[in-house]
Amino acid sequence: MASCLSFSCMVLTIAVLLIFLSLPCHAQLSSNFYDNTCPNALSTIRSAIDAAVSNEQRMAASLIRLHFHDCFVQRTARNNANSIRGFEVIDDAKAQVESVCPGIVSCADILAVAARDASVAVGGPSWTVNLGRRDSTTASRSLADSDLPAFTDSLDRLISLFGNKGLNARDMVALSGAHTIGQARCLTFRGRIYNNASEIDPDFANTRRSQCPNTGGDGNLAPLDLVTPNTFDKNYYSNLIARRGLLQSDQVLFSGGSTDSIVNEYSTDSSSFSSDFASAMVKMGNIDPLTGSQGEIRRVCTVVN
Repeated sequence: MASCLSFSCMVLTIAVLLIFLSLPCHAQLSSNFYDNTCPNALSTIRSAIDAAVSNEQRMAASLIRLHFHDCFVQRTARNNANSIRGFEVIDDAKAQVESVCPGIVSCADILAVAARDASVAVGGPSWTVNLGRRDSTTASRSLADSDLPAFTDSLDRLISLFGNKGLNARDMVALSGAHTIGQARCLTFRGRIYNNASEIDPDFANTRRSQCPNTGGDGNLAPLDLVTPNTFDKNYYSNLIARRGLLQSDQVLFSGGSTDSIVNEYSTDSSSFSSDFASAMVKMGNIDPLTGSQGEIRRVCTVVN
């Protein structure tokens, strides 16, 4: 989502992270792509990500989201505006990698690896990241606006958006579990907590109103998971069953529809959730990357060479 969505533009997912909106390509990625050309790439990235998350736990969620969303070039896309962060961490990781093997490792690959390392840093699953992406030289805000999920989307809309990228409903529910960490802006959940007709736990709504007034305070932050906001666990799904999903696009996953059974499963089976999340992240990261002679290897992730 030339991008990444990749639950990206460098993903989410960058005109650099090439996931949701990248150009098609049939070349295969490989987990050992840099074994000979930059053998210390993965350890260098991991050190940078570990340091960033240790400094600020919220950064783990931000980096995973970067791999999901169209970011660096599409930073003003409707669903990214004023909410995407973590660019400086990717830039720092890129600078460190450039110092050991200049011009070799793409920003798209760095962000894909960073999402995995961020998950691990807060107790989440690990997975093998396929590598060999190249960075886009173009981007489309209109595609970002149309292809990225919105916080008001219905279940059918979410299933359709993910399906258009080759991700099924189970992938979508698993990837949504990334909302077990991170925070949301008042603007994105005000309508839910003040809507008396919405199916929301009233005590939960009252608690959330304390940090999100009916008017003003759009940028006020609230954790997506009140119980374990900085730990990657299955509590997100328990929250949905208790009608405590903060975003409408989260709660629709458990609202009497076709994904209720998946939410029920993940709420009681951590291993199933972790396994499916890891598999979905791999699947998402393999969506039409630029490879071979396509695109470029950016020297600085926020600008085209």
